[in-house]
Amino acid sequence: MTADPASFDELYAAHYSDLTVQLYAYFGDRQEAQDVVQEAFCRALARWRTVSRYDDPVGWVRRVAWNLAVSGWRRRRTALNFLRRQRAAEDQIDGPGPERVALVAALGALPATQRRAMVLHYLADMTIAEIAERENVAEGTVKSWLHRARAALAARLNAGPTTEEARNA
Repeated sequence: MTADPASFDELYAAHYSDLTVQLYAYFGDRQEAQDVVQEAFCRALARWRTVSRYDDPVGWVRRVAWNLAVSGWRRRRTALNFLRRQRAAEDQIDGPGPERVALVAALGALPATQRRAMVLHYLADMTIAEIAERENVAEGTVKSWLHRARAALAARLNAGPTTEEARNA
């Protein structure tokens, strides 16, 4: 018996919606139901010569879709259980303290060149000469940026929040 290609199209058109509704009721997730039904029909098409000879090709597609749904559910459940076990063992890390928040805010208020110089010098441990070469400026310029940045940070951190910052907090 040679399968008529249109018969697959007819089967798909007649049963896709019903199978999707069935799996949607099972999953509670329409997108997931559509995905597994589509995959089941793709597998049926790939084996259409054999599947078309079955007494109930729709039953075969339904069984494949349900198997895919259950397999996916089991994979997600296993992954979730694994993640739950991992999270229980993770250390809790406190958030940044008020000093760190203030420092980051103060750094953010600096001009980009001064902020970059501060970060490269104090966090990346680059020398003034290395920063000057990287930024393509004279060493005196880098020293000036660092001096101005330190003065601005000291003034900002010692003075406390500005009126607008206090209002926004």
